[in-house]
Amino acid sequence: MAGPPRLTRSPPDGTPPGGRATIIDVAAAAGVSRQTVTRAMNGMSGISATTKERVLAVAASLDYRPSRFGRGLVTGGDHQLGLVVNDLRNPYTPQLASAVFRLAAEQGWNVMLADVDLASDADRMVQALGAQTDVVIGYLGSRRHRWSEVLGNVPMVELDPSSDPPTAAVWIDPSDAIETLADHLVATGVRHPLVLDNSSAGHPSARGVLMLDALRRRGYLPELVHAAHGTAECGAEETVRILARKRRLDAILAFNDVMALGVLQACRRAGVDVPGDVRVVGVDGLPLGALVSPTLTTLAVDLDAVAREALDLALGMLAGELPRHGAAVQRTVRHSLLLRDSA
Repeated sequence: MAGPPRLTRSPPDGTPPGGRATIIDVAAAAGVSRQTVTRAMNGMSGISATTKERVLAVAASLDYRPSRFGRGLVTGGDHQLGLVVNDLRNPYTPQLASAVFRLAAEQGWNVMLADVDLASDADRMVQALGAQTDVVIGYLGSRRHRWSEVLGNVPMVELDPSSDPPTAAVWIDPSDAIETLADHLVATGVRHPLVLDNSSAGHPSARGVLMLDALRRRGYLPELVHAAHGTAECGAEETVRILARKRRLDAILAFNDVMALGVLQACRRAGVDVPGDVRVVGVDGLPLGALVSPTLTTLAVDLDAVAREALDLALGMLAGELPRHGAAVQRTVRHSLLLRDSA
């Protein structure tokens, strides 16, 4: 959730607190108007050669990079947004990309996309994206710091960071919805829930930890099962193994909707009634969940809201109205429990 802007001191090199020199900084340092800076940077007439040289020298010393947004106001060109995603094969990713493309188009943006999930040259892809866009948003994960260096002074908006980021960010928070789900499980008589996580042994995901903690605080002793990939195939395979053990089980909380769809498939093939024998819950709120039988209960997130918050941050930073980091450029979008037939 956004807080008040933090007051910070400018670093010794003269770069403004937001981290990127703006046209206002160049104008102030050169002792000219913003219009004069615009003319100098775009090679327009109406200023002397001496003034142009002074403005360009100041711009170089401040590492000023005219945004495509600013140039578009002068030249009529569109401004560009870079979107980094980590797996277009997962239905969640095109759903998010669709929201970003649609809302960006309403703002007059063009969008360039890089899927870095299996790319051997992901660093080059991100660098190329930064060279051709005004701002980059997306899932950066463990490569955040490296890509921050690759992007240089291009503003970044990180989606769902795993830890406090040094950049602008949109957090996607399931904690409230998980608490509501845990209360629902208690109310419906669930006694032996299991969490099917997308993680490696000994390293549960942040989402898995939240699920386990909510269940334990309500007196459950939940089992955690790790799946190497968050796919329907992994969800089905792990469910087959779980059911083969013949242990008491009456609810499976999957890491995401895609895995939960695999759980439903495995239960159906094994003759396990959902929700009569086992309740199944996913996370994400994908439209696919309404097309299966039984329909999938899920912790849904509004991806339009995620895209809207990210674009709002991007516009604010490019306009010089928001800093590049700090509490003023943190947003949160929360999940909500969407009850359907499977639970």
